[in-house]
Amino acid sequence: MNKGFGGFSNNNIDDSKEGKAKVTIDQSEVDKLMKEYKSIKKYMRSPLFEVKKLDGTETYINSLIEESKDFEM
Repeated sequence: MNKGFGGFSNNNIDDSKEGKAKVTIDQSEVDKLMKEYKSIKKYMRSPLFEVKKLDGTETYINSLIEESKDFEM
């Protein structure tokens, strides 16, 4: 199994002379984010989510979708 996001940061290279930023990724934060993402995806595949979506009482996923619409890249 691969490390996922763990291989993206290379702390041995200094690109500051070329105007590039040095990025350090905290693996524990990435692990927390991935755990939350997996639990949300599991919830979205559940029958409970489908029932709540059909009767209009589902708010957690809808709030995440609305929040992502406001985010600009």
